[in-house]
Amino acid sequence: MDHDSFEKLVLEALKDLPTLIRKKLENVELIIEDLADSEILREMNISSPYHLFGLYRGIPFSRRGHWYGNVLPDTIIIYQKPIESACRDKNEIKAKVQEVVAHEIGHYFGFSEKKLRKLGY
Repeated sequence: MDHDSFEKLVLEALKDLPTLIRKKLENVELIIEDLADSEILREMNISSPYHLFGLYRGIPFSRRGHWYGNVLPDTIIIYQKPIESACRDKNEIKAKVQEVVAHEIGHYFGFSEKKLRKLGY
């Protein structure tokens, strides 16, 4: 799948989120990359870039206080190649993109990996 088609799926996944969630997203940048770089993999103790579908980096919304401001945007990175390699067709890619976007936005709101897995993300 080309980058533009994949990006459309990511933007659709964002658009399909409940309005209340979309309205709460602030100071966050969404990035699409092919694969995670070696530094990120080392930092997260992941052996293969194909094992990482998405990544949230920043200050979770639940931890922001009155002091929050004048900071660089948080980032949500969606990794295209691992998602594509885990799926058999465009429908599976679309479903996986929706799952990964929801998962990383869950981290933005302060949910732990354990809690997101329990919720099915």
